[in-house]
Amino acid sequence: MSLGVIACTSPPQTGPNSLASEPAQSGSAQCTLVENGFGPPGQVQVRVEEVVTGLEVPWGIAFLPNNGMLVTERLGRIRLVQNGKLHPRPIATVKVSDRGEGGLLGIATHPDFAKNRFFYIYFTASLPGKSVNRVERWRLSEDGQKATRDLIIVDNIPVARFHNGGRIRFGPDGMLYIGTGDARDPDLSQDVNSLAGKILRFTPEGQVPADNPFSDNPVYISGIRNTQGFDWINPSTLWVSDHGPSGELGRSGHDEVSVAQAGDNLGWPTVYRCESQSGLVPPTLTWRQALPPGGAAVYTGDAIPEWKGSFMVAGLRAEQLQRIVIDPKTGQLQHHEVYLQGQQGRLREAVMGPDGDLYITTSNCDGRGRCPAKRDKILRITR
Repeated sequence: MSLGVIACTSPPQTGPNSLASEPAQSGSAQCTLVENGFGPPGQVQVRVEEVVTGLEVPWGIAFLPNNGMLVTERLGRIRLVQNGKLHPRPIATVKVSDRGEGGLLGIATHPDFAKNRFFYIYFTASLPGKSVNRVERWRLSEDGQKATRDLIIVDNIPVARFHNGGRIRFGPDGMLYIGTGDARDPDLSQDVNSLAGKILRFTPEGQVPADNPFSDNPVYISGIRNTQGFDWINPSTLWVSDHGPSGELGRSGHDEVSVAQAGDNLGWPTVYRCESQSGLVPPTLTWRQALPPGGAAVYTGDAIPEWKGSFMVAGLRAEQLQRIVIDPKTGQLQHHEVYLQGQQGRLREAVMGPDGDLYITTSNCDGRGRCPAKRDKILRITR
C-alpha cells in the first residue's frame, strides 16, 4: 500500500519522550492530509495480550482501584472484570435504544471513586415516545456486585441513528468532559446553544463550571461531527479525534485529529479536509480514506518508552491502531504509524490503565465486523 502525504512542511520523524509543559496554540500548526492509505507500518515491537473475551460490543472501560474494571456493552449491560476474569452476570442493566450507533456507550469513574463509589455513563435512553442521549451518575456497591442510579448529569442530548458521540472522561481539572455527535444535523455543531457536536464540560455534580468559555453554558469545544476519543497533553490542551463525513454535503472520508483548547471551534461542517477559515481550527492530521476513529489516549506509560507522549487512536473500519506523534509545543504533526493492521478486527476503546499499559477493545460484534466465536475482547498492549 502506497503512502501519499500532502503537507505544507516536511515534519521530522522523531517524537517527544515526555509530556508537554507548555500548551500548543490550537490551530497554529499546518494540516497534513494523507491521500493514500493510513500511514507506514509501526516500527516498535509490542505484545498484545488478551485480558478477557466473551463481551458484546464493549464500548468503554473505567478502571477501579482494586485491579478491576467496569466495562460497558452497547446493548445496555455494565460488566465487572476482576483480576482478569469477567463476572458472568452484569452488575446493572440499563434500558437503552441500541439502534444504529446508540446504546450504552462511555463510562468514567469519579476522581474520588475510592471514597464515594461514583461512576458515570453515557447512553441512549429509551423513553416513552422518544430517545435521548443522557449522562447519569451511578454508585457501585461496596462488594462491586451491583450498581444503582444516583443522578442525571445532563439530559436531552440530541440523538439519531448515527453520530451520537459518547466518550466521557474526567480531565486534569477534575471536571467531566462529554463528547457528543451532531445527531445527523451538521448545523447543530455550530450552534452554541445546542448540546450536539460538542465537547461539554460539567462539574461532577452536573453543574456548569463558572470558568467555561461561554457563560452559563456547558459547551467547551464546538464544531465537532462525531467524536469518540480525546485526551489531554497538558491541563489546557486536548487532542481530539473526530469522524469525517460519510456522504452528507457531498463529502466523504477525512476523519481527523485536532489540537483544541477551551472555546475552540473545530469547523464542522463549515470547513473540510485541510481547509481553513478565520476563527476555526483546522485539523493537524486527516486521512482521505475512512478510518474512522474510536477511542483515543495519550500514552503515558513506561512499558513502551518509544510511545511516550504519543496519541494512540483506535481504528474501526480500518482495523488498526494509529500512533500519532504531535509536537506538544507547536501542535505540528511529526510522525504517524500503523499497528495491529487487520490483526484484531475493529477497535473501539483506547485508554491508559493504572498499570501504565494501553488497553483497547474490539468491536467485531457490532454488526459491521466479523464476530468470532470468542466474541469481543479487551486487549492489553505492552512490551
